[in-house]
Amino acid sequence: MSVRHSARAAFAIFLGILSADSLAQDANAARNLAATCFTCHGTNGVSVNNVPPSLAGLSKDYLLMQLRDFRDGKRAATVMHQQAKGYTDAQFELIAGYFAAQKR
Repeated sequence: MSVRHSARAAFAIFLGILSADSLAQDANAARNLAATCFTCHGTNGVSVNNVPPSLAGLSKDYLLMQLRDFRDGKRAATVMHQQAKGYTDAQFELIAGYFAAQKR
């Protein structure tokens, strides 16, 4: 194997390590953000007797729409409109992705 090919292989391995670390950080960030929802919606989004609704396993697109509607005042709520105001769209993406990936 030439030095050039060795350098490419080493660089590819390095990028793979960075990507894996980045994914792990995103997964941790997603769970940490979603954890603020656990108090009401249950651990990992599975609520007791579905009150308030369980979030686990719902479509990411559906969850994103609901979160944005709460934040933007398009959906009435007792608490969620206040909770949702503190998050960015990027954070909503992580939260919705986390709950969509959970088992019901």
